[in-house]
Amino acid sequence: MVEQNADGPSDSARTRWQELVDSVNAARVAYYQHERPTLADDEYDALFRELEELERQHPELASGESPTQTVGGQRSEMFEPVQHLVRLYSLDNAFDPDELTAWLDRVERGLGAVPRLLCEVKIDGLAVDLVYRDGALASVATRGDGVTGEDITYNAQFIDAIPASLDTENPPALVEVRGEVFLSTERFEAINDEQMAAGLTPFANPRNAASGTIRQRIDKRLEELAEARSGSGARAQTRLDRLERDYGLAVGRLSALGFTAHGIGAREGIDIGSQSEIYAALAEMGIPVSARMAVHDSVAGVQEYIDYYAEHRHDVEHEIDGVVIKVDDFALQAELGETSRAPRWAIAYKYPPEVVRTRLLDIAVNVGRTGRVTPFAVMDPIKVAGSTVSMATLHNQYEVQRKGVLIGDMVFLRKAGDVIPEVIGPVIEARTGDERPFVMPTTCPDCGTELRPEKEGDKDIRCPNSVGCPAQLRERLFHVASRGALDIEGLGYKAAVALLDCGVVTNMGDLFLITEDALLGCEFFTRDAGKGETGRQLGENAKTMLANLETARTRPLWRILVALSIRHVGPTAAQALAREFGSIEAIAAASTDQLAEVDGVGQVIAEAVVEWFAEDWHRDILDKWERGGVRLFDEPADEESQLDQTLTGATIVITGSIPGYTRDEAGAAASARGAKVTGSVSKKTTALVAGESAGSKLDKAETLGVPIVPAESFDVLLEQGLEAVLQR
Repeated sequence: MVEQNADGPSDSARTRWQELVDSVNAARVAYYQHERPTLADDEYDALFRELEELERQHPELASGESPTQTVGGQRSEMFEPVQHLVRLYSLDNAFDPDELTAWLDRVERGLGAVPRLLCEVKIDGLAVDLVYRDGALASVATRGDGVTGEDITYNAQFIDAIPASLDTENPPALVEVRGEVFLSTERFEAINDEQMAAGLTPFANPRNAASGTIRQRIDKRLEELAEARSGSGARAQTRLDRLERDYGLAVGRLSALGFTAHGIGAREGIDIGSQSEIYAALAEMGIPVSARMAVHDSVAGVQEYIDYYAEHRHDVEHEIDGVVIKVDDFALQAELGETSRAPRWAIAYKYPPEVVRTRLLDIAVNVGRTGRVTPFAVMDPIKVAGSTVSMATLHNQYEVQRKGVLIGDMVFLRKAGDVIPEVIGPVIEARTGDERPFVMPTTCPDCGTELRPEKEGDKDIRCPNSVGCPAQLRERLFHVASRGALDIEGLGYKAAVALLDCGVVTNMGDLFLITEDALLGCEFFTRDAGKGETGRQLGENAKTMLANLETARTRPLWRILVALSIRHVGPTAAQALAREFGSIEAIAAASTDQLAEVDGVGQVIAEAVVEWFAEDWHRDILDKWERGGVRLFDEPADEESQLDQTLTGATIVITGSIPGYTRDEAGAAASARGAKVTGSVSKKTTALVAGESAGSKLDKAETLGVPIVPAESFDVLLEQGLEAVLQR
């Protein structure tokens, strides 16, 4: 805590202020000029907010050179300077509802009422300034320090999303368009793959990747190419090949950049009174604007918008890190004015960070249910995307090498919503020399068996001790109970471990032979005797598990197939096999060719199925399940209950929530009507059933022209077929 002093800032306050100024400025240089952030966003925000608070306590510290008084970013000397026609500002941030409410209260006090508010998603990209004169693109510049930016006009000619001229017969004499250059999530991941393949540090986020892409000297590359083409000999040809490859890569990355307008500066010949109206005008002139913009008359509407994109931020094709709220009316914006660095009429509501920085303490390995050995990162616990994370998968030893991470590294970690945490790459600048490389073990950490690839050329290595490896036994037992398999409530990971440790089961084959007496011998499944009882009693977890085991005995055949942990057999292939053969016995008797002919199966899955049934101990599992009352076939429907095959030959994708159905139930209902249900949209998709929160699959279906069936018409689709739905 910085000590207070009635006569002015104490020495400790001044020292801390200088430390914060230096840290924030250094982070800005690394972030804006070098595209190599040394701090995660949340770390930077924490320093900046501490600096603001210190200057609030001691206003005399807040000089004009303080980062709180300036726009983040500086012009690089690599490009020519461009003076913006109207200054560009940063945005103040709100990190929780209370801070947003405080901003809204200030706006209401300043204007006497809450005005109409425009909401738009905050793109994680690079702010740029476009100037059009008489309809022609005259200049493109980075934001820089808000007054002077970098001239990137030459590079902009390669960005398809930035039009070279306005699409209108009567263009305004002058319009200065502010917007964001960005990379789609898909393209960002591809660029990081390219970076790591070349032995370069991956970009920490799409903003840095977009900045690094646009701030290249393409003109210099062309000069080098011209010079290289005049050379001769093998060495000259090698250099020419490299330069042509690098030039092609640079131009390709530029063409992949997107652009969305989010404001306007100087203008002549445009007389429009609001932000939303200017967006409409820009769109008519061919300038990309956000389709996700919305104007709300109430604070409740703003909150709904914020909440919606907090839940659906990953349905957007590019990264977003929050929502920007602006007073819509230009006259009211002018009335509120600006501070030295940010407008008072706008604020950015920031979502919890999805990329953070933490220490990689170790790399350990996990043995999965099929014996696959997977390295995973053990990290200093850190909060990201609303949850605390201490582990993240690294997939295989080649992925560890590709990412270039060392044990002891400071790393960037990404967790997008419910997605499994992922280590992006190391912060190379933070290395001390004490880091060490990961060495893949040669023996199984659980049973000591020598590890090896299952087939020549496999990247994955596996523990071949399928029958006796404790790790594989635990993982398979836990998988049987998962929602995608038999959905056995009460049989979680701890319960699976307890069943094995207590000797109640020796493998998943014993699962349906479990008795109450056997569970009474395992402390995990019992409780102390209550009033009027003697001895240990079955706990509620045991009763729940036994009841759900009873239900699981009559699950559909496809769920049985998923539960068996056959390599490559997920729900889609399992449903196809169940439809075609109807019983475990028929599937076991089928040849590889017969299995491969089933639509949705193919050669690889067919071979895996045949190999699974060739193992005697797998047959033993099925024998035990049959003795335990598990139905290993689908009941044939009698003629009266036979469902009309209204969807025969159709390929259906189901996304979002469907009223009255779980996702699995909806898929099963469509399959029962003859449809092939898949998980991804393609040109072969017959229709997409889209419920609430449909997301990116809906966007792709619309792009490909795939018919969309709304969730409320799903029952009609089942009963009458696609044409009946489309004619409504």
